[in-house]
Amino acid sequence: MSDIKKQVALMKGIGVSSGVTIGRAFVIKSVGLDLAHQCYLETTKTDNEVERFERAIQMSADELICVKKKMEADGRGQEHIRIIDAHLLILKDHMITGDTIDMIRAERVNAEWALKKVMDGLLDFFNNMDDEYLKQRSSDIEHLVNMVLVNLTGRKKASLSDLKSPAVIIAHDLSPAETAQMVKGTVLGFLTDAGAKTSHTAIMARALEIPAVVGLETITHKVETGDMVIIDGTTGTVIINPSKSVVNVYKKRKERYENYGRSLFHYKDMPSETTDGERISLLGNMEIVEEIDSLLKNGAEGIGLYRTEFLYLNRKDMPTEDEHTAAYETVIRRMAPRPVVIRTLDVGGDKLLPGMEVSDEINPALGLRAIRFCLKNKDIFKTQLRGILRASAKGPVQILLPMISGVDEIRHARALIEECKTELETEGKKYDRNIEIGAMIEIPSAAVITDLIAKEVDFVSIGTNDLLQYSLAIDRVNEHVAYLYEPFHPAVLRIIKTVAEAANKAGISVGVCGEMAGEPEYAIILLGFGIDKLSMSAYSLLRVKRLVRSVSIAQAKELCEKIMEFATASEVEQFVSNKIPDLYKEEFWS
Repeated sequence: MSDIKKQVALMKGIGVSSGVTIGRAFVIKSVGLDLAHQCYLETTKTDNEVERFERAIQMSADELICVKKKMEADGRGQEHIRIIDAHLLILKDHMITGDTIDMIRAERVNAEWALKKVMDGLLDFFNNMDDEYLKQRSSDIEHLVNMVLVNLTGRKKASLSDLKSPAVIIAHDLSPAETAQMVKGTVLGFLTDAGAKTSHTAIMARALEIPAVVGLETITHKVETGDMVIIDGTTGTVIINPSKSVVNVYKKRKERYENYGRSLFHYKDMPSETTDGERISLLGNMEIVEEIDSLLKNGAEGIGLYRTEFLYLNRKDMPTEDEHTAAYETVIRRMAPRPVVIRTLDVGGDKLLPGMEVSDEINPALGLRAIRFCLKNKDIFKTQLRGILRASAKGPVQILLPMISGVDEIRHARALIEECKTELETEGKKYDRNIEIGAMIEIPSAAVITDLIAKEVDFVSIGTNDLLQYSLAIDRVNEHVAYLYEPFHPAVLRIIKTVAEAANKAGISVGVCGEMAGEPEYAIILLGFGIDKLSMSAYSLLRVKRLVRSVSIAQAKELCEKIMEFATASEVEQFVSNKIPDLYKEEFWS
């Protein structure tokens, strides 16, 4: 059937990796669950069924081992290799294998049906949790179960290894094992039914700098292998079987996007300095090692936020001190001599760690998480702190404490850091004796007393994502109130201004590591408030550097004086939208 006869469709999802791409689709169908039908067995045949199930488990394990060996040969990061190791352990865990075998014997049903029923129970358990990270962990179980179901039936599933020419990958979701096989150039981009901005697939897409849109819900039902697909990863737009005229429009848009991206590299080695000579540090946010290449390519002056939760997730045991040290040393070596700000563990509540039971808190987002969790679980916290301290001997490192609500938490954390220093000295292990300690300002209580917090730390970093959520009482992943998640809200702007003024008065550095830092229309306001460090994704670095080099601090301050007079977010947004073109023209989006 020709492209002209195929139905044209436009879909909107979550753009997780910017850029435009046009190409033929390669669809990876999740065939496993479709194969699970209920059959009753004679009692004498249950042993054979258990053996058939165990063979499928072993086949699945062998596949994962092959992927792991390929990843090791390709020099993939330890984070991804640990995920494969965790999946291998989950395959043999009683919650999947044991419960399935028990059901085969007790209910005399076929292995496919028993495995599906076990998986359904596990998915219900995970999906009823509030935490976004945990909901994504349920997809890991679904990937593994699908793999086993395919091996039970002998049906072959399309995989990235079957890709013979460059294509856009379409899938319900991609497992960590599948994302590990992605190669820029062969994979033009990808689209998934499931996923979020923090999923493995999203992180890998940004690391490889390929356009991607997730959360499309039904894309696998609307696209066939060979269909023409357009992805705009910046806006989250997907066009299936576009007309020639639409293809031509997006070819021009792709060309403009790429030309604009290339033009920005003109700024890469230029100082990040305003027109009146103020130096602004532009740093990168990262979670996995694969993101470093992209950050360096785009001129990151260091890491302003290293999220360390990835070290704990998708594994059956806690990371050891040596594992912490090795992971941080890898980042330090890659970034040297640039500084690395390591945020300590930001989990708790419903965000589980290995071997821990799910929280029974009514509202985990406001419960035992981040620094609160760490101060209660000192052994876990000290293991990480010792790892950071040991790594600090290899290069410039700063420790960032998340979700600080008051001075006591900082003092308790610093006491533990001093304990770790004393222990390391006793053991003859090196560390940076002058390592700086900072506090994340993401709770209104901390913002109000920044002047007091500033006496206890060497720097502060404003986490605008959570600050907006807590200040405006909004769940930012709840589609019903997402429209209220507004960075231009006068209350948010006043809070940020208060924090910046208190830090500047105390003579300590103040930065922003939330999404606001990476958008020029917000960044100019942050400059006007006196913030001198902005940390963001690789994609945003050169765009923001161009802004920094196009304006003066005096202009930014004048803008901020005006916007503080407005009463609503829409009034602020309108004013900024009208004013910015006079100061800074964003060529690609104009």
